[in-house]
Amino acid sequence: MLSLYTNLSVRLRSEKGATAVEYGIMVALIAVVIIAAVTLLGGTMQDTFTQIQCSVSKGTFVARAGNVAASCTPAP
Repeated sequence: MLSLYTNLSVRLRSEKGATAVEYGIMVALIAVVIIAAVTLLGGTMQDTFTQIQCSVSKGTFVARAGNVAASCTPAP
């Protein structure tokens, strides 16, 4: 009888489901942070890559002004 009670109490105290839920919440929060960072830094990153591309092709980089995106004028 004691072994049945011990077995039952061990099964009831299992935290596998709770751990899976906690990991799921952590993954969801990490995804939200990544999406927010990409959204906030997206324009800046695009300008940076445009500037790098322009430097490699020896063009002239024109920075973002208001709603006008950054651009690269090819070298003559």
